[in-house]
Amino acid sequence: MTTALQSPPRRSTSRLQDASLLNGPMLLLRSIKGFRRSQSWAWLASVPLALVGLGVFTFSARAEVALSDLTGPQAAAFLADNLWLFIATILVIFMNAGFAMVEAGMCRQKNAVNILAKNLFVFALAVTAYWVIGYSLMYGGSVVDGWLYFQGLFVDPDPSGALECAAAGDTGCLVPAVDFLFQSAFAGTAATIVSGLVAERVKFGEFVVFSIVLTAFIYPIAGSWQWNGGWLAELGFIDFAGSSIVHSVGGWAGLVGAMLLGPRIGKFVDGKAQAMPGHNMAIATLGALILWIGWYGFNPGSELAMDQYVAYVAVTTTLAAAGGAIAATVLSTITSGKPDLTMIINGILAGLVSITAGCGNMTFAGSWLAGAVGGLIVVVAVAALDSAGIDDPVGAFSVHGVCGVWGTVVIGLWGVDGMDPGAAGIGLLNGGGINQFFIQALGAAAYGIWTVVTCWIAWQIIGGFFGGIRVSEAEETQGLDIGEHGMEAYPDFASS
Repeated sequence: MTTALQSPPRRSTSRLQDASLLNGPMLLLRSIKGFRRSQSWAWLASVPLALVGLGVFTFSARAEVALSDLTGPQAAAFLADNLWLFIATILVIFMNAGFAMVEAGMCRQKNAVNILAKNLFVFALAVTAYWVIGYSLMYGGSVVDGWLYFQGLFVDPDPSGALECAAAGDTGCLVPAVDFLFQSAFAGTAATIVSGLVAERVKFGEFVVFSIVLTAFIYPIAGSWQWNGGWLAELGFIDFAGSSIVHSVGGWAGLVGAMLLGPRIGKFVDGKAQAMPGHNMAIATLGALILWIGWYGFNPGSELAMDQYVAYVAVTTTLAAAGGAIAATVLSTITSGKPDLTMIINGILAGLVSITAGCGNMTFAGSWLAGAVGGLIVVVAVAALDSAGIDDPVGAFSVHGVCGVWGTVVIGLWGVDGMDPGAAGIGLLNGGGINQFFIQALGAAAYGIWTVVTCWIAWQIIGGFFGGIRVSEAEETQGLDIGEHGMEAYPDFASS
């Protein structure tokens, strides 16, 4: 590269738009005038931006040929749908930062590196496991009708089916690559939820193995029951963006792990729960805001098209988060005497989880109310888990598990049939009868039973094979940062 950059500028014989990924960077650099060795670091920093731009140009060049058979409106709709899903995917992936900050901030300083490592690494695991087999198990062809699907290993990137869909005038015609990326981000979310429940005492390697099993097999098989036209979809079960499929599955999986691990040392004294304050509430608060923003990819992105309903889903999502925050703050103030920041954070997240299943089947008022009830539920659920002797360091099960179930069944209480004004009620309390409520309850129960049974087996096998899933007492007392990773999050600051 150095030799090429020192050579006299030459006129390129090919266009950058036609360049491949091999010769494109050189063509791009040769087109830049005034490059000097003293500017190397500045140009090196611009390489990622250049590669992104090259990727856009390359995609455009290929798309011109691939889209040539489509009319202007068809091509525009096709590109808008795929671009929107790609943007939504980035937002969902960015939620990993939010989960990491909330969990690390609400836990103790001596375990911060371990928590950050788990949250960062789990997405890499999820994408890989989902690419190898998970996506096929979730969206493949039927093997056992309604229950099990499979299409072979790895993801087929062939976009021809999406182009044929667009040529037929349909919307939501997604190329397999962007659809896989979006779905893999959801798989990563389910695994990340587990991290919060087992925080501060689980072995890193054993958690890694469990995350692979969860995202490769347990989550995809259950997800196919609804999102690939399985038996729950045939019954009329509604879970628009995953209150049960993603959040409750992650919550139940983590709960099993937390119960097998037992509570942290010092959490319960004489049967009474002891407070273990988080070390950085500023980071936890920032994480909550990142999650709130990321949810605009999670819920509106699940429309799987750029249409008139995306904004509607964004509003129902926002109102539920607001309702959850307000209700949790009010109740925590009544019960503890002062507003609890951790409950404000968990109230926001509870509201978001509570609307995830019904964000396309709720009125604006119904969305706010669903989130508010979720905010009340999370405060009660946190106290209930402490009373039961279950140690959930960040309230992950109360948020994702309990409110995931609530967000699923509330559709059967005051859900509506779609997002159009005047849509008919389908819930028990707004004229729809009791049928939808029973279907929603059945679906929530199915996901709970499936996840508890399969994850109990997985945790037991992993623990038996590796000699347990919990770190030693000495390591837990010292902190997992040193024991598991050999480093500290804040080496220049003395621990209090």
